[in-house]
Amino acid sequence: QVQLVESGGGLVQAGDSLRLSCAASGRTFGSCVMAWVRQAPGKEREFVASISRSGVSVVYKDSVKGRFTISRDNAKNTLSLQMNSLKSEDTAVYYCAGFEGRGATLQQNYYTYWGQGTQVTVSS
Repeated sequence: QVQLVESGGGLVQAGDSLRLSCAASGRTFGSCVMAWVRQAPGKEREFVASISRSGVSVVYKDSVKGRFTISRDNAKNTLSLQMNSLKSEDTAVYYCAGFEGRGATLQQNYYTYWGQGTQVTVSS
């Protein structure tokens, strides 16, 4: 089992940067593929970035490529998302999610662990 707690959300202006963190508890974080997922009001949930359990492999949704960077520190049981050049359309609740596996994937049906989310609001 892995428990996930996100932090770092807030209100920023378009063009600003923000860094989200996810603290994981439990013994199996290092065995988990992790991802950042977001959901805007009235919209479907979308996976924006995933990272393999080793941290070597990452994959991004096209709309955030070049702006967002996912990373992890298995020694500290933390997952991060550095978000640069934020746009109003990035406004959403951001969740970290994970499952015990190997390779990064944006396929949501694999993910079994979820945090409670942190709000990111980007004003234009």
